[in-house]
Amino acid sequence: MTKLKIAVQKSGRLSEKSLELLKECGIKLSNGDRKLKTEASNFPIEVLFLRDDDIPQYVEQGVADIGILGENEVWEKDKNVSTVEKLGFAGCKLSLAIPKDENYTNLNYFEGKRVATSYPKILGNFFKSKKLNVEIEEIGGSVEIAPGIGLADGIFDIVSTGSTLLMNGLKEVEVVTKSEAVLISNPNLPENKKLILEKLLFRIRAVRNSSENKYILLNAPNESIKAISKILPGMKSPTVLPLAEEGWSSIHSVVKEDQFWDIIDQLKEKGAQGILVVPIEKMIL
Repeated sequence: MTKLKIAVQKSGRLSEKSLELLKECGIKLSNGDRKLKTEASNFPIEVLFLRDDDIPQYVEQGVADIGILGENEVWEKDKNVSTVEKLGFAGCKLSLAIPKDENYTNLNYFEGKRVATSYPKILGNFFKSKKLNVEIEEIGGSVEIAPGIGLADGIFDIVSTGSTLLMNGLKEVEVVTKSEAVLISNPNLPENKKLILEKLLFRIRAVRNSSENKYILLNAPNESIKAISKILPGMKSPTVLPLAEEGWSSIHSVVKEDQFWDIIDQLKEKGAQGILVVPIEKMIL
């Protein structure tokens, strides 16, 4: 039986999020120890647990058919792979930072200086696009200590809360790019594996649509239905059901979670009452 081989990070937050996504897609993995690989019991897929920076190479070579990893690793490794889907989790930013006591005005600060990073290709392309001459020091880890030991004048690294920078006497001065988890594929998949990938993508998109949207129910006077329907268009149009109380209806729709708080006041102004917002388990468009 043909199986689609998917590479995921062997440990860490991205690994957990990747496995959680597969679980939400209804895929049951048969082996929980994650030493090297595991197979799904109800879907033609095999999971390989690898270092995230090795995944692009293995996908390019066909050792794995597809992989889940951060965009930053895809850009840095620059292998012959295709990004087929952005996954909406493991978001981060890649930023430039310098000692906190340094005076910073703009990017010209870095002209002729040394910057330490684990992402020399991304950073080199960035400075090249800005026509700046910068010496890049490639190091494998603990980038934040480079200025303190005299190795570099600044650093380029992943920044989340910024607490690590502060602990090392640094400050963030420029966000170069933002990254999130993506699904990549070998560009030369055979047709039978492409069919499995399409089935997997269908499930992933259904899960993502459900997480980004909420089901909303509310009661409203009949004279407000038209106005409220314009606020809540839903997937096509809201569902309107008459209530036992004459002159009132129940309106059901779908709303983007990040838009709900922007429209709640509009709904109340139009007479909406008893507003309920509930999660959606799966959403097929």
